[in-house]
Amino acid sequence: MLLVKTHNLLTTRNYIFGYHPHGIMGLGAFCNFSTEATGVSQKFPGIRPYLATLAGNFRMPILRDYLMSGGICPVNRDSIDYILSKNGSGNAIIIVVGGAAESLNCTPGKNSVTLRNRKGFVKLALRHGADLVPVYSFGENEVYQQVIFEEGSWGRWVQKKFQKHIGFAPCIFHGRGLFSSNTWGLLPYSKPITTVVGEPITIPKIDNPSQKDVDFYHSIYVDALIKLFDKYKSKFGLPETELTDFRMVSMDWEMHGAEDRRTGGEDEQRMGFSSTVQHTQLFQSCLAQWE
Repeated sequence: MLLVKTHNLLTTRNYIFGYHPHGIMGLGAFCNFSTEATGVSQKFPGIRPYLATLAGNFRMPILRDYLMSGGICPVNRDSIDYILSKNGSGNAIIIVVGGAAESLNCTPGKNSVTLRNRKGFVKLALRHGADLVPVYSFGENEVYQQVIFEEGSWGRWVQKKFQKHIGFAPCIFHGRGLFSSNTWGLLPYSKPITTVVGEPITIPKIDNPSQKDVDFYHSIYVDALIKLFDKYKSKFGLPETELTDFRMVSMDWEMHGAEDRRTGGEDEQRMGFSSTVQHTQLFQSCLAQWE
């Protein structure tokens, strides 16, 4: 596991990191930004990272406390608004933009990003004037083998139903065994994951950004991510001819669970974030205690 810094981040600004790709478990996002395994606090002094994950993960008491001990927060609008508006500066929220839809297409040797119609994180950045930072993890898709169901197959239909009603898509995957890499298990294969943090994109603060504003800065972000991928792909084991696949997904804005859709407003649903107030209040109270 390696974290690569390409530019300094000002502690007087707040940031939204767009993490790509999701992989099966998002191991690079967790290890790099929720632990000190790769020295994130030394590489980015004064920056407080908060990895955002499904609000449903906070319903289980022991798991909830473990996640929050690593600065992980629910990926809902209330939590993100609180961090970016009431927690000072120097905050960095890491959002795995592709979500469950992206995990369905991750397989070794393939670089597929679900991004073209994911614009909610850009709208949030504009509302708070938080700079966008593209992040790409080379090797994230290499650590697990997955059975890929083609579009239109019964397997993909089942996965999409789970994604729509529960908030995550069940994947059939395997890694290596505990004692041997030649056996199947749930441990990741011993493949390197290199997470490259790109150059921040300065975002103005617009209280009510128009769709034109969102589209404009989204296009800048996409271009920056492509340039980041192209610049470092050969250095981390990919051929110069390797291209990134930016997918159009059938569900343009991913929902995070039936409860989230019931409680969230129309705008929040389109952005792909939930509005689970109880999780947000718990996170805010714990954050205040840490400070």
